[in-house]
Amino acid sequence: MATLTPTTSPPGTVPRDSSPGRGDVSRRARRRKAFLPFLLLALPTGLVMLALGYPMARQLVMSFQEFGIAQQFGQPAEWVGFANYQAILTDTYFWVVTVRTLAFTAVAAGLTMVVGVGLAVLMQRVATGVRVALQLALLFAWATPVIAAVAIWKLMADHRHGVVNAVLSGAGLTGFDGFHWLQAGTTPFLIVAATVVIWASTPLVTLATYAALSQVDESAVEAAQIDGASTPRILWHIVLPIIRPVLILMAILQVIWDLRVFAHIYSLQQTAGNTTDTNLLGTYIYQTGIAGGDYGMASALAMVMLLLLLALTWRYVRILGRQGDLR
Repeated sequence: MATLTPTTSPPGTVPRDSSPGRGDVSRRARRRKAFLPFLLLALPTGLVMLALGYPMARQLVMSFQEFGIAQQFGQPAEWVGFANYQAILTDTYFWVVTVRTLAFTAVAAGLTMVVGVGLAVLMQRVATGVRVALQLALLFAWATPVIAAVAIWKLMADHRHGVVNAVLSGAGLTGFDGFHWLQAGTTPFLIVAATVVIWASTPLVTLATYAALSQVDESAVEAAQIDGASTPRILWHIVLPIIRPVLILMAILQVIWDLRVFAHIYSLQQTAGNTTDTNLLGTYIYQTGIAGGDYGMASALAMVMLLLLLALTWRYVRILGRQGDLR
């Protein structure tokens, strides 16, 4: 009867294991883990490129073409090079609208930040019931549709029965009895428009700032109070620098939103009956393209507006990037 003898390795050698080593498994696991974030980003990145990339590329191409009503019905578009941009940059009205838009954006975004941060600080110092009521009021203001908000402010600024004129006249100010805000000129019109924009934008700034303030380390504030620092100095030199990333982010968003504001201005213009003296870049692009049919010129205007927006926000985006994640 034959006997089976175990196979032995020569002395001094290590038996080979046919199964994969732990090092190989660990390396594969690390590679999969490193690849996972890119896999998760693939779908949203693809959707963003599909939703924004093609329209942006199409807009850039049209800005170098003569694209009007005829091209909408199939006539080939003629390439005109930089003629649209040259026409824009040599047009005096474009610069008037641009300066008006920049001034409007600076005032609206600046006041939104001041009012929003002030309300957030106030919410930290009031009773719980008052704070909850204020938060609910902000949420209702934020949730109000743009057209409904504009309609509310139209009624409030009405020259016959508006509460704004009644309050100003009741306070002893002359000249506001029957004053028509939307037809009295560019400045009164933009005051109403800025008020609507600020009213609609303040809730987000307030709630985001309040959330950031609630995360501030109380020990730093208490140390400053022990050293005898006043409340305004503590707020300015300790609290606001800590929440600076949130404030920068909110400021960037406000500049973006206010620079390209459209629905508020367009809706108010329907009542004012004047567009030439009240146009901002958003409504100017709409009137050139959709209303006027010159889509090539409107595309060039939109590209100039995009470059202007990048120039205004680039510095703050870099500051935010250097500070890393919001803490």
